[in-house]
Amino acid sequence: MNGKFLAIDSLTKQFGDAPAIRNVSLSMERGQILCLLGPSGCGKTTLLRSIAGLETPDSGRVLFEGRDIGGVPPHRRNFGLMFQEFALFPHKSVGENVAFGLKMQQAGNPEQRVQEMLELVGLAGFAERDVSSLSGGERQRVALARSLAPNPKLLMLDEPLGALDRALRERLMVEIRQILKRVGLTAIYVTHDQTEAFAIADRVVVMNGGRIEQDSRPEMLFWRPATAFVARFLGFENLLPVISLGGGQYNTPLGAWPVAAESQCPAGQTVVLLVRPEAAAFEPQAGSIKVAGSVTGRTFRGRYNQIVFKSDAGPEFVFETDAAQPFNMNARALWLNPQAVQILPE
Repeated sequence: MNGKFLAIDSLTKQFGDAPAIRNVSLSMERGQILCLLGPSGCGKTTLLRSIAGLETPDSGRVLFEGRDIGGVPPHRRNFGLMFQEFALFPHKSVGENVAFGLKMQQAGNPEQRVQEMLELVGLAGFAERDVSSLSGGERQRVALARSLAPNPKLLMLDEPLGALDRALRERLMVEIRQILKRVGLTAIYVTHDQTEAFAIADRVVVMNGGRIEQDSRPEMLFWRPATAFVARFLGFENLLPVISLGGGQYNTPLGAWPVAAESQCPAGQTVVLLVRPEAAAFEPQAGSIKVAGSVTGRTFRGRYNQIVFKSDAGPEFVFETDAAQPFNMNARALWLNPQAVQILPE
């Protein structure tokens, strides 16, 4: 761990009787964008604040560039912080807000640095503007410029887009990643929104109950969730408790199903079966699994149809089918691709 840019070693923090983070360890490379993703109360913000020095862990270490920084106060860690609340000074201009952090550094040419940062975030010419006259997206860009101005070694962002509307968030999440990559900055980004995590991060760490559930690239997280909790958090709905029969076969409420070889586990073990939303087709394919039932609902979602399928055996499924392909509302069966059926630990 000592060779990593940032290393978290067995970090634990408890508030009263409630543990916030439990023996968490992870590390980061320089220039990487890591996202802490999870529901409210999962420990992601406490972990961020512990790294920043705003919380004191009960046990464990934070090592930065190989050095234990447990006793270093927050203002001496050279970390930038950006929060959901813009925390801008309403009585100061845009330029004065961006320059605020530079006073601590006694920078040689703060005016030039302010202009560089405003240009970087797409606000060239805004230095004299009144902060109160800006839109929400512009204020968040000012907050980002202020965080970047002191040239921090690590930028930490806690739900920075949470107060903005969806369209603006979609635009800013792309811009934030582009800006961080342009300056080569290492960053930790906290969010409960998987879309933000996928758009911004090189790595996503999903947290639950103060622990890490999965640490992987965004693509791997989406296509191969490691646990049933991760699958549920990502919005997958087709989850069934099943029992392994051995040999890649599983006893489900709809009969015995074959599952891909990498999902095999010992006979008798109870696990959770994830049927991915793209698994279903209206026509049989080689090796597909037939499920008898009926379509009970359809919602047009642009590029795909979202359908509700009630199986004759009882379980109800939600699938996504290509909107450009023929749709059969009267179908009495669907065929599932076994490669889109996964086994997960609970």
